[in-house]
Amino acid sequence: MIDVNHATVGGPLAARCAGGRKGGTPNLAAMLHKSRAAARFGPLAALLLGFSSLVYAHGGEDHSHDAPAPLVVTGDVPARLADGSVFLPKAAQRQLGLRTRLAQVAAHAATLELNGRVIADPQAGGKVQATQSGRIELSPKAVLGRRVARGEVLATLRPLIGSLERGGQQAQLAELAAQIETGERRVARLEQLEGIVPAREIETAHIELQGLRARRAALGGSLGAESLRAPVAGVVAGVNVVAGQVVEARETLFEIVDPNRLAVEALAYDPGVATGLGEATAAVPGGELKLAFLGAGQVLREGALPVLFRIVANKVPVAVGQPLKVLARTRASREGVAVPSDAVIRDAGGNAQVWVHVGAERFLPRVVKTAPLDAASLLVLEGLAAGERVVVIGAAALARVR
Repeated sequence: MIDVNHATVGGPLAARCAGGRKGGTPNLAAMLHKSRAAARFGPLAALLLGFSSLVYAHGGEDHSHDAPAPLVVTGDVPARLADGSVFLPKAAQRQLGLRTRLAQVAAHAATLELNGRVIADPQAGGKVQATQSGRIELSPKAVLGRRVARGEVLATLRPLIGSLERGGQQAQLAELAAQIETGERRVARLEQLEGIVPAREIETAHIELQGLRARRAALGGSLGAESLRAPVAGVVAGVNVVAGQVVEARETLFEIVDPNRLAVEALAYDPGVATGLGEATAAVPGGELKLAFLGAGQVLREGALPVLFRIVANKVPVAVGQPLKVLARTRASREGVAVPSDAVIRDAGGNAQVWVHVGAERFLPRVVKTAPLDAASLLVLEGLAAGERVVVIGAAALARVR
């Protein structure tokens, strides 16, 4: 029997009991108490004490194959779990307005992204330009945004003529006026002698008088004002002149646009795909534009071919010259899952990801590979399987849960 009262601290008993109760081993005080009890009650107590020590000591067991503890979340507060998923109670889901959709893998037409801008339809828009240098007198109808009819006068152009040139033209007009008066008297005298004078002479006098009158009208028109009229019906989209301004020839003064007949001109850098385009869409602030392919040019402009689309459904206001991105369908196709653009967000590393509804109140982020489908949708090429439920509304709110 061991004399516990005289056991040294560095002995086997202290080594076995060092560190307190660890791995099921009793602490030092408890073992000393049991040792005194064993000394008092005899060999039976000593045997029980050894047995109890064997029961508590089981350090050396292998726990590497044990199953990990399941994720347990309690409460009704949204939280980000250790595996990166988000716990979101049903009440919070309704409050955030989350909506999900089953992923469906299907074949979709491949799209081509083009840089474009809004232009006026060449057959429904026009410009008013000065034909010569002159001074402008604006019409009250030349107001920006006002609708005008074809042929309506927008301004009057008075030509700029020097004093010497004006004096010479006025002298010519005075000379023509005298010749016309002489011709009129001659015609009147010959008409009185009708039947005596040959009819050919009377006819020649009439022709000469008409020529003099035409020369006077032409010369007088060069000195008079010129009316500038709208070439097409539409809205005055641009006014580049003010009253009294002196303009040069070929200077654009007004632009007329029909807002119901607009087009989009884009640039395609691959001539092979420029001829195989179909329907297209373009994202603009407040919505999207539906476009119909009209044709492609055959002459390069800035290293690309111009491609023309007509705006089919213009429910969103746009302006001529507005830049935009055109997503045009091609003849090629590829498989993937179509999702709204808002369903795909960027993580901290800049990777595209979606949120998958994996449980009643659990959502898991998934990194995906996407391609543009149209102005409002993306095509998920990798990272989603058919039948998975994807968050299509509220994905940005899930990413903010911490």
